Amino acid sequence: MLEPDPRSARTRRDIGIWGASFLAVNGMIGAGIFGLPGVLDKAVGSFAPMLLLLAGLGVMLIALCYADLAGRFDSSGGPQRYAGAAFGPFVGFQAGWMLYAARAAALAANAHVLAAYAGAFWAPLAGPLTIILTIGAITLVNVIGVRRAVDTLGGMTMLKLGPLILIAALGLLLGDLPPPVLPQFSTVESVALVALYAFVGFEAATIPAGETENPKRAIPRALLLTVAGVTSLYVLVQLAYSGAAIGDSEAPLADLAARSLGPIGALLLGVTAIVSVLANQLSAVTSISRITSSLADQHLLPSWFGRVSPRYHTPANSILTVGAIGILLSLSGTFVTLAVISTVSRLGVYLACIASVPRLDMIAGRVRWVRGFAVPIAALLLCLWAMAQSRAEEWQAFLAFLGVGTLLYLFARLSGQAAADPVDRH
Repeated sequence: MLEPDPRSARTRRDIGIWGASFLAVNGMIGAGIFGLPGVLDKAVGSFAPMLLLLAGLGVMLIALCYADLAGRFDSSGGPQRYAGAAFGPFVGFQAGWMLYAARAAALAANAHVLAAYAGAFWAPLAGPLTIILTIGAITLVNVIGVRRAVDTLGGMTMLKLGPLILIAALGLLLGDLPPPVLPQFSTVESVALVALYAFVGFEAATIPAGETENPKRAIPRALLLTVAGVTSLYVLVQLAYSGAAIGDSEAPLADLAARSLGPIGALLLGVTAIVSVLANQLSAVTSISRITSSLADQHLLPSWFGRVSPRYHTPANSILTVGAIGILLSLSGTFVTLAVISTVSRLGVYLACIASVPRLDMIAGRVRWVRGFAVPIAALLLCLWAMAQSRAEEWQAFLAFLGVGTLLYLFARLSGQAAADPVDRH
């Protein structure tokens, strides 16, 4: 890893609105979409497309809060920066720490999913070598430049969205759409959380704001554009699946692709799944590596994490650390524990950011009844409801990780790394 550089290199603003959108899209769309249609169709039948639309509208409320916050900051950190400015460095650190843990868990879990998909094409690829090579390559792409990472992400986004749109469109043309039938509320409630979680991850675009061109304008637009676009895609795919009347399936999109395009469709879907997971991993490394570098910039972690490569102008130490953690968690299997808390911890971060909107308005001495009060209240209620559906073991793991984060924060304070009030208020 890189040694501290006395020349104090700085990052470049190489991410535009499309780059921010690619980060958000790939933070949301990973492996889940390839199994979700079958789960929802089995549970609620023809109401599944409507359920996804309602989930997307609910997440749009949270995205509106994030867009509001992103319009106030031009430095990296995202949720950690927002919560820190509103409630102080301790809350900000915990928000960053929990998001880091959740996304590191997803990175490790998706590495196993990727190896499984690759192994379906050639059995030896299902081993740990695939995990090491893919995470290593993604880490290297991030180290040598955020522009290269975003350009690669853009190409992968097109490669994975194109086949999904094609398969869904053919499915709609060949299928017979049934009218939506409202199921029992208890049935809807049992899978509503699954539908809601399919949309999380859009916040990835907010984290590297310090490397985004005109972030106060680009990131809010990217967030809202992405959530609207992904919602439309999910509804389109679900409509096609419902119209195909495939029913319960362990590989719903593969079956839909085979029905639309034959054996070639199933092969295309398999390749698309691999590209989708790779893009999700690339987005994860790009975004979460900026959390630790932002914490270091605010003296909440050792300054080593914030060192910028004088050659590539990226926070290389933080990037290499994320890659190493992803490989270790994947190979050790301890990512399962982190995966258990990823849902609750992400919702905890959402709560902190939603509450930051009226708090920052209060600090600024202004009142906005719609964007500053009504929207955050609605988003807050949605997150509280989602958290109430979580299991006791998820809460226990969540509280345990909060405890670990508290110890890390106290260590930084006691070691003299943290200043009295290191977060800039905007």
